[in-house]
Amino acid sequence: MAASAFPNTFVPGPLWSNGPAPGQIYNFPGASTAPDNSGTQRTMFPSVTTTSVLGVKFKDGVVLAADMLGSYGSLARYRNCPRLMRINDQTILGSSGDYADYQFLTSIINQRVIEEECLDDGFSYTAPGLHSWLTRVMYNRRSQFNPLWNTYVVAGVHEDKTFLGYVDKIGVAFEGDTIATGFGAYLALPILRDAVEKTKKMEEKQAIELLDRCMKLLFYRDARSLNKYQIAVVTKKGSEVRGPISSQPNWEIAHMVKGYE
Repeated sequence: MAASAFPNTFVPGPLWSNGPAPGQIYNFPGASTAPDNSGTQRTMFPSVTTTSVLGVKFKDGVVLAADMLGSYGSLARYRNCPRLMRINDQTILGSSGDYADYQFLTSIINQRVIEEECLDDGFSYTAPGLHSWLTRVMYNRRSQFNPLWNTYVVAGVHEDKTFLGYVDKIGVAFEGDTIATGFGAYLALPILRDAVEKTKKMEEKQAIELLDRCMKLLFYRDARSLNKYQIAVVTKKGSEVRGPISSQPNWEIAHMVKGYE
């Protein structure tokens, strides 16, 4: 029987023009879902990573050290990655972990430093203030399940007192006379603590020699380390980043190391 005999018969038309296509999820207007239906992305595995930052207080200030290797997995891919940042005359920042996240956060810090300088009100970033701000930033990103994959070391001199602080990617923070991140927390930190206990009023030269010894040890033992590093020194007279520096390793006994093949 012809369809015209039933004028009220429903004839299905094409698919809803603004509706979901077969096999896809519909994005409602105003929703925050990404246009390609991929959702919000998270950094699960950092690509270019860096290793230890070492810090030690001495009589008049603080010294930090960090090598300049950026590792792409197990490949020593980038050999000129500075990780010590001079904030101002009284504050230095060091970072280990994902290098891209470090670059992202330092761009924000640089802009905030410029804004502070433009205000010209006599106030600037202090080491305790930057350390406190970093704890809030890292904990906030962790709470959003999108952490910055870094560990930061903040060093400085504030009100004639030396400051050395640690902040990791989930907001854990503390202060100390010696601090080490990455592999250095296992190998270098005991050496730093022993030296500080034995030398109560360490001079700047002694502190730099101590860090050079620790950086040499890490070059021997840490596969993600490099014999090219920077030193940052901050005192009440000012702050500076020195380097790159290369220590003088000694491989004379290397042929005697056996049993690890």
